[in-house]
Amino acid sequence: MRNSVPAAHSAFPATGALTGAYVELTQLLGLRHSAQKNLTNSSSAIGHQSGLKVSKTRGRGVDFAEVRQYQPGDDVRTIDWRVTARKNKPHTKVFREERERPVLIFVDQSQQMFFGSQLRLKSVAAADITARIAWQTLAAGDRVGAVIVDNQGQHLFRPYRSSRAVGRLLNQLAISNQALTRNPSQLQDTPYLAGLQQLQRLTHNRFRIYVVSDFAGELGIWQTHLQRLARRNQIDLIQVYDPLDKQLPPAGHYSVTDGQQRVNFFSGNPRLRENYAKQFEQRCEVLQDMCRHPSMNYRTVSTHSNVLPQNLLN
Repeated sequence: MRNSVPAAHSAFPATGALTGAYVELTQLLGLRHSAQKNLTNSSSAIGHQSGLKVSKTRGRGVDFAEVRQYQPGDDVRTIDWRVTARKNKPHTKVFREERERPVLIFVDQSQQMFFGSQLRLKSVAAADITARIAWQTLAAGDRVGAVIVDNQGQHLFRPYRSSRAVGRLLNQLAISNQALTRNPSQLQDTPYLAGLQQLQRLTHNRFRIYVVSDFAGELGIWQTHLQRLARRNQIDLIQVYDPLDKQLPPAGHYSVTDGQQRVNFFSGNPRLRENYAKQFEQRCEVLQDMCRHPSMNYRTVSTHSNVLPQNLLN
């Protein structure tokens, strides 16, 4: 694999973000310790079997919640006879229901993510976020899988609850990340489309799905597939962006290329600057409006920030 990241980047504080043009597998594996340390998920793991988490829903289960006064319709089998005798009124035990919520991560490592002006490329930021979510999910006792989209296609990893499975996932993530280049041999028009279709085939009900991308391309395609997934799953959109996505660089003459085409432009035109900034703002507004759905959340991560939220599962 290409050794493109300086060795100095292999050490970072618990919440420090990975930087540079590429990520190494050792870096992604090294995030396991910080993920376990920083995991402060409000839903605690319970019982002797991993993967069981306390939900806010109350029902029959093995985790005792409280004793309250008996109400018509309560199951008589849950009556607490000691409390009933002491208070001379019927009281019943209430339990919290145990539920498992597997996690799937859709991570974008296609060509448009190979861009960044400060600290790291968007592809590196996405890989960093994905690794942290995977390790935090495993530390919380849940199964985790992924759909990795890159220039060659899609790579599917079904949800498993093991460090070995996470390691395989992260190995492919590092391979996909390091395969990105300034001059790609082939590009797909909508690389994310096939990945979203694979995601739909992989999910069932009550999954928590993280989508880590810059959401380039036709937003209508994203919206159609993500809202369909949100009918039966929890969707978290994490938009990775670079400062140059938001606004043009200082006034001057520039030449940019995507590996196939080259464009020369002058960034000092006030109308051009305004239209450029407005286009990015409008795309963000579409994503925000999409996430008004009760089962969807939206957040952003910039390539110029050197810290990440400690617990991405919140």
